Amino acid sequence: MKARKTTLEERIEIVRYVLTHDNNYKEAADKYSVPYASVYQWVKKYNELGEEGLSDRRGRPSTAEPIKELTAEEKQAIEIEKLKKELERSKMVIEVLKKNIEIQERMERDSRLLNKKTNMKR
Repeated sequence: MKARKTTLEERIEIVRYVLTHDNNYKEAADKYSVPYASVYQWVKKYNELGEEGLSDRRGRPSTAEPIKELTAEEKQAIEIEKLKKELERSKMVIEVLKKNIEIQERMERDSRLLNKKTNMKR
């Protein structure tokens, strides 16, 4: 059976049904159209932690304090750091391109020298 979303109130109701019906997990699962394993886990958590144990704590936890808006200075500082990184990357690209040109010029020079040597041997 595919799991369906349940509210905290539904889980509490299902657990109470199980506990009042001699721990009949299968009957509760069929009656409320939820998986047997879910019913079993809910009862287990209820016995260990009470109703609080039935709350859904999956996903990203909510933050206690709201996200504050950045000040103009903070925004500028972030932008400056971003631009510094972009500039550094551009400098690196320029260095790589210079090296590439240097290698190409060296290869052309070596090729010309090699051609001269082979022409002289003939």
